[in-house]
Amino acid sequence: MMHVRELFDLEADSHAGVFPSGDGPVWAALDRLPEHLESCFQGRWPLAGTTGLIDRLLVIWNGDLRDDLVLRPTGKKGKLQAFHGEEHAEGAAIIMAGACLNDDRVILGPGTVVEPGAMLKGPFVVGRDTEIRQGAYVRGTCLVGDGCVVGHTTEVKGSIMLDGAKAGHFAYIGDSILGRGVNLGAGTKLANLKVIPGDVTIRTEGRMVRTGRRKLGAILGDGTEAGCNSVTSPGTIIGPRSIIYPCVAVPSGVYPAHTLIRPARNALSIQTMG
Repeated sequence: MMHVRELFDLEADSHAGVFPSGDGPVWAALDRLPEHLESCFQGRWPLAGTTGLIDRLLVIWNGDLRDDLVLRPTGKKGKLQAFHGEEHAEGAAIIMAGACLNDDRVILGPGTVVEPGAMLKGPFVVGRDTEIRQGAYVRGTCLVGDGCVVGHTTEVKGSIMLDGAKAGHFAYIGDSILGRGVNLGAGTKLANLKVIPGDVTIRTEGRMVRTGRRKLGAILGDGTEAGCNSVTSPGTIIGPRSIIYPCVAVPSGVYPAHTLIRPARNALSIQTMG
């Protein structure tokens, strides 16, 4: 069974404490996630008391919630940034009008942007410079790192996305962990619930391991790439820097680092990349 240190580089991660130490199963991080998130809300946070449909631009700047700033496109790509008069509100987190906060247990890091039409349910903690794009649905108990993307019509529930993880379009991430720099192609689905009732089990080293979880999606090591419209079965653990080809359904199990999962004639080809 692959352990945390084999899947993720957590040396500089501010939320490394959510992961089990030693040789505990990596999915234990999902069991620890609710308590870890609740610890983030022990004091006061800028969005405390803010709920419902956001009807005006909200900006978190220097730890304060502001509604007196404006957005302007900047740079070659026209990135929207907040300004107070002519002063650039550097590091401001932005929630555009039309987003919706189901409750107020939401923390946004500096530079993070929430676009119109996004629905956020807490507890939800986000790092810096992350994009929560139009139509995203965050169903609560989620931890998202720095420089991530939760994209258009992407749904995330009970999951962890480490720094740089991206799910830009039409993805489902349920009870899953995405390592640093993981990228999910459009339409990727990380299934978390078995058709047959019972806890998710994982085959590894010729034996079946019971996870004790009714719902468990995929755990993708750092740098793994999933092609468009790929699907992982409940209880799939894939080592770092692996590749899943588009339109592939990946069986449950443990796959080592540098695994290439691609279709073959009337079958599925699974091999380790040299």
